[in-house]
Amino acid sequence: MKAIEVNNLSFAYHKQVVLDSVSFSTDLKDFLAIIGPNGGGKSTLVKLILGLLTPQKGSIKIFGKSPKQSAHLLAYVPQHVHSNSDFPITVLEVVLMGRLNQNWLGRYTKKDYESAYEALRKVGMDKLANAKLSRLSGGQRQRVFIARALCMNAKILLLDEPTASIDIDGQRQIFELLHQLNSHMGIVVVSHDINVVLGYANKIAHINRKLYMHEAPCKTTKEAILSTLNSAHGHLCPVELVHAQTCNQNHEEEL
Repeated sequence: MKAIEVNNLSFAYHKQVVLDSVSFSTDLKDFLAIIGPNGGGKSTLVKLILGLLTPQKGSIKIFGKSPKQSAHLLAYVPQHVHSNSDFPITVLEVVLMGRLNQNWLGRYTKKDYESAYEALRKVGMDKLANAKLSRLSGGQRQRVFIARALCMNAKILLLDEPTASIDIDGQRQIFELLHQLNSHMGIVVVSHDINVVLGYANKIAHINRKLYMHEAPCKTTKEAILSTLNSAHGHLCPVELVHAQTCNQNHEEEL
C-alpha cells in the first residue's frame, strides 16, 4: 500500500485552475521535495494532502484512506509558526502539544513526557527542554516544532519551507535531521532551497499547475550539465532544467 497516492487531482480557486490532472505516489521510504514557482500550486497540494481542502476532481489516499480518516498519521510543520516572544512557554511544553490528540484525561501522563523527551533527543534539543522558546534561534525553534510533530507518532512528516530565514549551515542541519528521520517515516518538504534539496530527496516533484515527478536527482558532472544547457531546453524535464541551471550558476560563481 502506498503512503500517499494521488490520482488525476485537479483544484481551482474561483475557476482559476491551480492543479491540473496531478498524479503521483510515495512510499514510507521516500523523501519527496516539492518545488516550483510561487503560485504554482505547492501549498494547495499540501493542504489537499492534509485534508484541509477537498479535491474537486480526482482522489487522494493516505495508506488507502481519505486524508481526514488518516489525519493521525500525518504531522505538519508550517512555514511560519507565530509565537508571542513574551509568552513564557518552554521547549518541553511546546513539544507536549503534540500529545494533545492522544490525551483524553486532560493532563499529560508519564508516557506523554517520555515521548516528548524522546522526540527532543531525536532532534538534538533534549538539553534545552526547559529553555524558553523565545530565547532560541530560528534553527533551534524549527527543531522544536519538528519534535512536536514527532510526538504525534505520525508516519508521514510534511514541512512547508522548513529552512526559511535560516542560514546555510542551519539549512543543512535541518535537512540532515530530516534525512535521519526518513529512516522510519516518510518526508514531504516544500522548499525553494534547490541546492540543499537535491542532496537529500530521492523524489522531486516540480509543480506549476501540472506536476512532473523526477524519481532521482541527476548526478552528472558540471561539464555535462554545461553541455546540456547549451542544447535545447525542450529536451529537459523541469527538474533537470532547474538542476542544470543551479549547477551552472554555482560553476559561474566559482569562476
